[in-house]
Amino acid sequence: MKFTRSWLKEHLDTEATVEEIAETLTRIGLEVEEVFDPASALKSYRVAEVVKAERHPDADKLQVLEVDTGKERLQVVCGAPNARAGMKGVFAPVGAYVPGLDFTLTKAKIRGVESNGMMVSEKELELSDEHAGIIELPAKAKVGSPAAKALGLDDAVFDIAITPNRPDCLGVRGVARDLAAAGLGKLRKETVKPVKGRFENPVPIKLEFPKDAKNACPVFAGRLVRGVKNRPSPEWLQRRLR
Repeated sequence: MKFTRSWLKEHLDTEATVEEIAETLTRIGLEVEEVFDPASALKSYRVAEVVKAERHPDADKLQVLEVDTGKERLQVVCGAPNARAGMKGVFAPVGAYVPGLDFTLTKAKIRGVESNGMMVSEKELELSDEHAGIIELPAKAKVGSPAAKALGLDDAVFDIAITPNRPDCLGVRGVARDLAAAGLGKLRKETVKPVKGRFENPVPIKLEFPKDAKNACPVFAGRLVRGVKNRPSPEWLQRRLR
């Protein structure tokens, strides 16, 4: 199971370091298989602002952008239809490896126009299959700052092995509860509010056991849910799972 340090801290009040958390997890039987930092792969990527966007002189579907990287202004050829002056996005400089395209950027000429780097899409960073346009960051994103932070990818990820007898730790709160019990912090108050029933359960429940096993099932609980629509999860949830 995987979770981030910030996700864990929503349930556990602790100032423990990544190393302390990993050591404690393994010590209490939740073996840490890996701790990795997704920001390391995006080390050279930066938040950049499109200062100017003009049509490519020799290609209808391309634009020539002037991009402010925080250190300099560079010319970048871009084919994204949403690229426009004033927007902020993720800039990959010359020398950066683009995982979704599996190549390292070099200075190039595209239809006779020099291009220095690239404004990237989510698919090119393997964040999703979205490639209709380049990533658009919030206006408050600081130009020149690490793109990983703006994308919420500057958080250590723990990957732990769960044995069959520990289904209680197949959720982040269960892991937080165990760490709190181990003295690594204090379990935060549960914030999930109960949902009251609105109708009687139409499914009959009947438990029958032999006399010598009448206590085989001391507790039985169930709930019928109606009115659920299958649709995409909210963006914050998709981002967390990615």
